Amino acid sequence: MADRGSRLEAPELVGRQVAPPRPVPRGARWARWLGRALVIAALLPALVIALYRVVPPPITPLMLIRSAEGLPIRKHWVPYRAIAPALVGAVLASEDETFCSHAGFDLGAIREALQTYKRTGRLRGASTISQQTAKNLFLWPDHSLVRKGVEAYFTVLIELLWPKQRILEVYLNIIEWGPGIYGAEVAAQSYFGRPAAGLTSRQAALLAAVLPNPRVLSAVHPGPFVERRADWTQARMAMFTRGCG
Repeated sequence: MADRGSRLEAPELVGRQVAPPRPVPRGARWARWLGRALVIAALLPALVIALYRVVPPPITPLMLIRSAEGLPIRKHWVPYRAIAPALVGAVLASEDETFCSHAGFDLGAIREALQTYKRTGRLRGASTISQQTAKNLFLWPDHSLVRKGVEAYFTVLIELLWPKQRILEVYLNIIEWGPGIYGAEVAAQSYFGRPAAGLTSRQAALLAAVLPNPRVLSAVHPGPFVERRADWTQARMAMFTRGCG
């Protein structure tokens, strides 16, 4: 009976054709690939930043740029506990007093910078240590809006994925402190002949004072600007020596 039923139904299938699949428009294919690329571009930095939470970054774009200019890459990673609290306090006092309380951006400083720009036409820096870490770790020295936008995205990821102490640890180990000099340990050894853990209050203040332009300003032969900035920093740094603890 099953065979008879099959023979009775077979004529109904004769001549039926399966429609070929419709071709995907080229624009839709490009949109699909672009969407995938954007997802990868958004997720890859998060994976790298998550890895750098526990692994010291091996190199930075700025180091490669300076190397192409003919400068050496002198760096030596040390853990946070091997950096003098005085240097932590000096950097926080001079670079980012609200570091421990903000979420990556100092909105007050940004508003003041915009007001100054409207009055004078001069753009004053308002970058936090989190933003500087993002810039130095992943990006290139530039002031374009595109780079600032990418910097903001990296800053958000760093604040989400790292504790504040890790941000400070990475910052103090990768920041440029002179031609071919990167990080607190090499800076302390080069300028004062001692490890970063042994820096005095004055030495820490001098190192922090040159950060606005470490390739021009000198911590060992400070001019009037560096001396004044170091004095100001040293007067305020005691309240920050515990970091964010």
